Amino acid sequence: MPTSPHTAADAAVPRPGLLERQGIVRPLAFGYLAVMLFMVGDGIEVGFLSPYLESRGLSGSEVALLWSVYGFVVAIAAWLSGALAEAWGPRRVMLLGLGIWGVFEVLFLTVGVAAGNYPLMLLTFGIRGLGYPFFAYGFLVWIAMETPSEKLSRAVSWYWFASTAGLGVISSYFAGAVIPVIGEMATLWLSLAFVAAGGALVLFLVRARVTKGPPASMKDSMSQMVKALTIVKTHPRVGVGGVVRLINTLSFYAFVVFLTTHMVNEVGFSTAQWQTIWGTMLLANVVANLLSGYVADWIGGVNTVAWVGGLGCFLTVLALYYVPEAVGPSFGITLAVAVVYGLALGAFVPLSAIMPLLAPRHIASAVAILNLGAGLSQFVGSAVAGLVGPIGIEGTVWVIASVYLVGLVLTFTLKEPKSAADDAVADGLLPPSPVKEPAGAAVVARSGE
Repeated sequence: MPTSPHTAADAAVPRPGLLERQGIVRPLAFGYLAVMLFMVGDGIEVGFLSPYLESRGLSGSEVALLWSVYGFVVAIAAWLSGALAEAWGPRRVMLLGLGIWGVFEVLFLTVGVAAGNYPLMLLTFGIRGLGYPFFAYGFLVWIAMETPSEKLSRAVSWYWFASTAGLGVISSYFAGAVIPVIGEMATLWLSLAFVAAGGALVLFLVRARVTKGPPASMKDSMSQMVKALTIVKTHPRVGVGGVVRLINTLSFYAFVVFLTTHMVNEVGFSTAQWQTIWGTMLLANVVANLLSGYVADWIGGVNTVAWVGGLGCFLTVLALYYVPEAVGPSFGITLAVAVVYGLALGAFVPLSAIMPLLAPRHIASAVAILNLGAGLSQFVGSAVAGLVGPIGIEGTVWVIASVYLVGLVLTFTLKEPKSAADDAVADGLLPPSPVKEPAGAAVVARSGE
């Protein structure tokens, strides 16, 4: 039987493999694993570094300042990473981040922690904050450059899965398992092995080349990044969305500074128990990152962020303090509260879909503000943790929880324009229309409406 043209064409075009169907460009596949390993190394310290440094003589305010300096550098690096990746290429930026992280982690542990030199701890830990945004966000830019647009959303989803799983889940469980065996300092040194493994994968196995034209000059790249900030003037709600994104993870980064110390030293959990609770909370957050999209399809993106995220975080932030205070070091009860908290944090994910709708003619700039909010969240969260000294843990927890109520209210201003004409009005391309909708006209429900 002769072969039909349709059959011949099908035979000539190979079917996409499993990776391609998930949006993962094959030459970049090992990069996802590289990011996961790197973020395991970066996240090992999160659950125990604060109480460990306090056990070596630092005060709570000194630890809070350490994290605040680190968070400020991370915020700047998150903003810079895109411009650098565009100007120099993502591979170079990732390797630069690898080198910075490795060198300054060694200095932090030797001339800082081991020597008990607080000024050098501030310096080395702060500069190390350049490392992970360069490495992780550099790869995110690489994904955007190499992945076909119709598969980009899936590729980015896998990126965030790898990054979050490494930073929070795997690192927490690993630290909880090895600290009782080898101690805190040796565990900190082990972080270098994970970071080096991730860097080796990029160096030897990630070989894709960016082929979409010559790289932009540093001047042009920085100019674009600065212009991305001005969108908050023409589209104020984009700026509001950035503030809501900052609020999203503010409690997480504040808790990193003081909650572990409180749970271990005052409530009575062991470090290993708290590491397990913290890791399970982050595992719940990873699951919520996927589920919140389906919830948003059901009740609307704005409603999901406001009620499930904002109200949920308000209640669970308070519960993470008051429930252990009431029942003591009950592993199961506190674990359940932490899981619900992790789910509430993940309910802010629809912001990533809401923000581009607020400025459909300036999607890249809107996303840049979203990322800036994410970077600033670490700095502000660490700074808020410094309130523990003057007002105590209970007062600080109420400040953090109350911020989520502010975020809940702000979220309801993020309903996207009804039409492209509304966006053109926001851009100043069209005058506001005085025409009202006819009575009885159907109104199409949008996100959260």
